[in-house]
Amino acid sequence: MTEGDFVLINSEFFETSTPYLKENRSFMYGDGLFESIRVINGSPFNLKNHILRLLEGAKLLSLNIPSYFSTEYFHKQIVNLLEKNNIDAGARVRLSVFRNDGGYYKATNNTCSFMITADQLSHNLYTMNEVGFLVDVYDEIHKHKNILSNFKTSNALHSIMAGNFANSNGLDDCFILNSNRSIIETISSNIFLVSNGVLYTPPLADGCVGGTMRMHVINVALKNNYKVYETSLLPQNLMVADEIFLTNAIKGIQWVGGYKSKRYFNNVSKNLLGLINQKEASLKMDLKEN
Repeated sequence: MTEGDFVLINSEFFETSTPYLKENRSFMYGDGLFESIRVINGSPFNLKNHILRLLEGAKLLSLNIPSYFSTEYFHKQIVNLLEKNNIDAGARVRLSVFRNDGGYYKATNNTCSFMITADQLSHNLYTMNEVGFLVDVYDEIHKHKNILSNFKTSNALHSIMAGNFANSNGLDDCFILNSNRSIIETISSNIFLVSNGVLYTPPLADGCVGGTMRMHVINVALKNNYKVYETSLLPQNLMVADEIFLTNAIKGIQWVGGYKSKRYFNNVSKNLLGLINQKEASLKMDLKEN
C-alpha cells in the first residue's frame, strides 16, 4: 500500500505531513465516526451504504449534519482526492466525521467536520488470501451491546486490544465475543460460517458492526441461490463448520484456514468473491460502453 501525499479536510487539500490534530475531538476523545471505503477502478465502491451508515451514526452522536452531506457530495470529494494523489485503480479511503472543537467531555457545540485520506493498494479488484488465516477467540474483554455497536466509532481500543492478543499469539486474526459470549466479529471484519452450503452470520442485534461488505455478501449469496441465516454463533459452532470466512470493505472476503485443531475449506468463499469481482468488472465495461 502506498500512502497518498494529500488528505482532504472540509474540501481543502493538506499535505499528509501537516499537523492537523491539535483541536480534533476525534483524536482527543474518540468523538467521531469513520468509514473505510474500497476504491475499484478509481471509484469508491458501495459508497451509498457507507454514507447511509455514517449519517445514521452521526445522528446518534447528536452531530449537526450539513444538508449537503450526501453520497453525491462525498463521491465528488473522494474522486477529487484520488485525482490529487494520482490514484486511478485500487485504493483504501478513510472518511472520518468528527465534532468540532469546543469543551471537554461536555461539548459546547455539535457542528462537525470531515477528513478523507486515500492510500493506493497493490490490487485493483479484491483478492483472496492464498493461505488460510489462523484464528482463536479473544476472551479478555467482551464487547458490550449498545446503540453504537453497529457503527465504526473513533474509539477502537477493543479492536486494538484484540489485535495485540493476535500478535502475541502468532494469529492472523481473532474472534470477538459479546457479553453473552456469542461470537460477533473479528478485529476488523464480520464473520460467516458455512455448513452444508448454508451461510450463517451473527445478527446486528448481537452487537457486531453493520458491515457494508457483510450486507453485500448476503445480497450476492441470496441472488445466487445460497441460503443465509442471521443467527447467534457460539465458539462450539466453529468446530462443526465446513468453512469460515471474514468480510470487510477493504479486503472483501478472506478465508480462515484453522481454529485450534479444526481446518477449513474455502470453496464457497472463493465462489462468492469471484461473483463480486465479476460484477465490478461488468460494471466497468458498462460504464465504458455508455
